[in-house]
Amino acid sequence: MRTVSLLIFFVIHFASAQQITCSPADQKAVKDKLTEIDGLQEDDFGKTLTAIGKTFLKTPYVAKTLEIGDTETLVVNLQGLDCTTYVENVLAFGKLIKQGKSDFDDFTDALETIRYKDGALNGYASRLHYFSEWIANNEKKGIIKDITSEIGGTEIKKDINFMSTHRDLYPFLTDDTNFEKIKASENYLNNQSICILPQDQIAANEHLIKSGDIIALTTSINGLDITHTGFATREKDGRIHLLHASTGSMEVEVSKKPLAEYLKSIKKNTGIMVARPL
Repeated sequence: MRTVSLLIFFVIHFASAQQITCSPADQKAVKDKLTEIDGLQEDDFGKTLTAIGKTFLKTPYVAKTLEIGDTETLVVNLQGLDCTTYVENVLAFGKLIKQGKSDFDDFTDALETIRYKDGALNGYASRLHYFSEWIANNEKKGIIKDITSEIGGTEIKKDINFMSTHRDLYPFLTDDTNFEKIKASENYLNNQSICILPQDQIAANEHLIKSGDIIALTTSINGLDITHTGFATREKDGRIHLLHASTGSMEVEVSKKPLAEYLKSIKKNTGIMVARPL
């Protein structure tokens, strides 16, 4: 059965087996959002996603909204978003519009499919914590396509171990089983290459990026692949900007500067990965 935590009580649904954490306000917010975005579908799926994404403008940035309780649940929270949950929620709503669905259960199914390895919640380590793995796994699921190599990117290899080497930052990693599973995920990633478009080559290849493409900011920070993510949006100036849950303004916004210029102010940024929703 599906169990939905509504603050201090439970409501039972019978659509699937995963446990969901969702307040009454967020359950209403999902239903209201499904009504709000009705009619936003365009022939270009990327433009549909940016239209949906902009309905979240001014939504507060809130970190660690998924770190709730002692066991991993599917957290539904539209009241506060970090950069990854913003992308996941917009993509989930986009999938529903594309499929002609408008049910709360359909939304949670879509969100679970996007957020977890191979589309299934199976504990903390099944969440796609590293965003390069998020891209690769969602490409495997046919949800997106990594187009970085097609727009001038180059392959690199990097040791990914930030979570295991900063165990104290992740409450769920006090559990040894979770810790070992995360280390196994890191070992897998360390045997894969990732493709990045270097920061100094973004402006020259900007014309190949479309509105709705997912932009992931790569970094030189030891042990880490991606520090931030959002959507590309081509604005009135004809340039690609970043539509994202910003840690600067602490809300969902469109970057004032075009992406290529915006990234120059991001400490230790090395470039981007680009994934196109399908």
